[in-house]
Amino acid sequence: MPNNFTAELFAEAELQQAPRTEQVGPQAFVLRGFALPWIERLVPALRSVLRAAPFRQMVTPGGFTMSVGLSSCGQLGWTTDRSGYRYTGIDPQSGQPWPAMPEAFRELAQAAATEASFPDFAPDACLINHYVPGARMSLHQDKNERDFSAPIVSVSLGLPAVFQLGGEQRGDRPLRVPLQHGDVLVWGGVDRLRYHGVLPLKDGTHPLLGPRRINLTFRHAG
Repeated sequence: MPNNFTAELFAEAELQQAPRTEQVGPQAFVLRGFALPWIERLVPALRSVLRAAPFRQMVTPGGFTMSVGLSSCGQLGWTTDRSGYRYTGIDPQSGQPWPAMPEAFRELAQAAATEASFPDFAPDACLINHYVPGARMSLHQDKNERDFSAPIVSVSLGLPAVFQLGGEQRGDRPLRVPLQHGDVLVWGGVDRLRYHGVLPLKDGTHPLLGPRRINLTFRHAG
């Protein structure tokens, strides 16, 4: 990930943008620029997590290799293979517990959840998704968690992406939500089980993170 004077100037300019909230569902909100004040703490913490648990291309139960690289931190991490989708306390690649969730991650997730009217959010899992140009996430529901009362908090870093927020049925026409570096999407309550995904990432280079998008998604999974 780039780390130079130009990137620092870019980050400083972004910090000057005023955050704003957009409602995209009854209990779904985009917090524009909300993560920008945390960037200087998030990026070093992210690098530390990835040294212990590097991105990997996982295989779905149907035998398809995902185009998005994945890692996790926290008490639980999400994984998939031919036997199914699930949360585990152990990274199957290293045989060790997933890296601890950095405090900056936790603070941001809790602050964003509170801003979106979900106080007392206690994330125990952070899924880290790595998109390169062309990578996508097909429409799906987040339903491997034990309790659906907690929201999902999704932080966008790096290249812009188009998030698809569908309905409760896979065939429902999704709303397209553009996401920029520093935006946070929070959905829960009546919107918690809506189908969602990400359209193929377009070519580009972000001044801070290079030719990639990194997505932090926080859940209470256990």
